[in-house]
Order: sequence, then structure tokens, then C-alpha cells
Amino acid sequence: MTDRPVPAPAGLAPVLALYCPDIAQNTGTCLRTGACLGVPVHLIEPAGFPVGSAAFRRAGMDYLDVVDFVRHPSFAAFDAWRQAQGRRLVLFTTKGATPYHRFAFQPGDVLLFGRESAGAPPEVHDAADARVVIPLRPGLRSLNVAVSAGIAVAEALRQTGALPEVPSPPEAD
Repeated sequence: MTDRPVPAPAGLAPVLALYCPDIAQNTGTCLRTGACLGVPVHLIEPAGFPVGSAAFRRAGMDYLDVVDFVRHPSFAAFDAWRQAQGRRLVLFTTKGATPYHRFAFQPGDVLLFGRESAGAPPEVHDAADARVVIPLRPGLRSLNVAVSAGIAVAEALRQTGALPEVPSPPEAD
């Protein structure tokens, strides 16, 4: 695997993508993150739960009504969409060599996270333009996927200057 150059679509927000997630609550939390930060969330099926289940809705709360949410029936369909858009695929994996904070994110990057139980299969690793890791203390395996996604999205937005603006506080009377 090499870091292949892919032209970045200028001015586009990153995309948060979940590969066959196992846990409805984590997916709902990722959808809430996408809604709050203005980042589309793509779900690559099959999921390990019924999309739209009570647990899924409970974790996403009313944010599910405002998130840009796209479902793909398979990785092949998702990857065809991504390539047609000219977006770079950045896989977050415990097998990555580049720490996320040293990786140069570009507008329009797709930040992909594998399933909670098994990560991403070899064909997903092979399709990735880059594989990055969130460094952890020695002896610890991984963070929760929703926590990892929040860290990654915030860093990609920070690096590309696309974090939402904080509203000015109201003037004191």
C-alpha cells in the first residue's frame, strides 16, 4: 500500500464512513457527530443491527433529522461512489503506520472506520489511499469507534480550516 496522490475536491467537507458497523449506539453517536460538525456520514452495509432501530435512534437522538446520511449496499458500491467523486480514502486502523496528527488531511477526504469486532478486511486496506492510526499507550488495543471518529473528524476539520465557527457571545447589558 502506498499513499497514492488523489486530487482533493476543493472546499468539500470530509466524509465520515463506517464499514459494516456492529453496534447501533456507536453508529448513532457518529451520526450525531456528523450533524453537529457538518460532516456527511456514509454507512457501508451490511450493518450488524437494523438501521433505524430503537438503539440507533436513541444514540442519534433528534440529530438524525439534520445529518447528511448516505447508505451504501456494499463496499464495492461505496468505493465506486468515492472514486467517481475523486475523494481520497483514509483508513483509520490499528495497523496504520502514520499517526493521525502527523497526517496531512485534504478537503474532501473520506475517513473510514472498520467494524468494531473485526476492523476492515484486506480488500478495504488495499483500496485505501492512506492508513493512519490513533496512537495509544502500550498494551492497549483500541478506542471506541465513535470516540475515534470524533478525534479524526475534528483533526481533519482543524487541518483544513473547516471547523464550525463558534458564535460570538451575546453583548453584556
